[in-house]
Amino acid sequence: MRKLNEAIDRFCALHPRLGIPGLMRYIVIANAVIYIFSMFDKSGLLESTLAMDAGAVLHGQVWRIVTFVLIPTGSRPLSVLLSLFFYYWLGESMERLWGSTKFTVYYVSGMLLSVLASIIALFLDGFAFPLYGAAYVNAALFFAFALTYPEAVVRVFYIIPVKMKWLGILEAAGYVLAVVLGIYWGLWGYALTPVVAMLNLFVFFSPDFRRRADTVRARGRREAVQFRRAVKEQKKQRGYNHKCEVCGRTDTDFPDLQFRYCSKCSGYHCFCEEHIFNHTHHLE
Repeated sequence: MRKLNEAIDRFCALHPRLGIPGLMRYIVIANAVIYIFSMFDKSGLLESTLAMDAGAVLHGQVWRIVTFVLIPTGSRPLSVLLSLFFYYWLGESMERLWGSTKFTVYYVSGMLLSVLASIIALFLDGFAFPLYGAAYVNAALFFAFALTYPEAVVRVFYIIPVKMKWLGILEAAGYVLAVVLGIYWGLWGYALTPVVAMLNLFVFFSPDFRRRADTVRARGRREAVQFRRAVKEQKKQRGYNHKCEVCGRTDTDFPDLQFRYCSKCSGYHCFCEEHIFNHTHHLE
């Protein structure tokens, strides 16, 4: 994925005019227009004609590959309005950061991956739920913003301030649950749909994921080194290697006694087997 990410960056740098400036603005306007028309369409024919239906696409209705993103998510006017405003804000923010070309590639690739996921589900499960709106595309956009600006604060219901990283974790938990349920039900296409539909997220943020993994591994190595250093310091003390901080017994006086270091204490504190779970934790 790292090489693919680098190839995308090179492509965007070499073709700066291929992007659609203000793409999210056009998507939001189209969503609003479709919603207004759908209010007068009691039969639901308009949205069903625009929705992504894998079977219909395979039978020649190729316009659905594009038009499904024009359907707004939500049914009530207030929820649609808030949704459009929120994703417009996310899209404009990411476009300013990435540039028009990279943002366009990200959005369009998410759209095409959603189509691919729907077709895969059709072949694996024998059916595929129609996609009414760009739910997965918007989710990938949401996760992109949350990964880029994890400390940004939004007000849920315009009242509760919540950081984007916590909203991202909550959203990710929902998708993980959907995948687990799909596997449990034996619907492999259903389980793979969110994974395939948001592959662009993993490609575009593969360097970021790798840096985070390297940071975690480095922190683990540092803690292991510090632990070994603490043990060596203990061994330098006269007459014993380990000493319980509660009862004072040492491994020299009681060679059959087991000694452990408490993982909940701040720093490295040694306790015998009788007091490892029965002591006051040392906290910073």
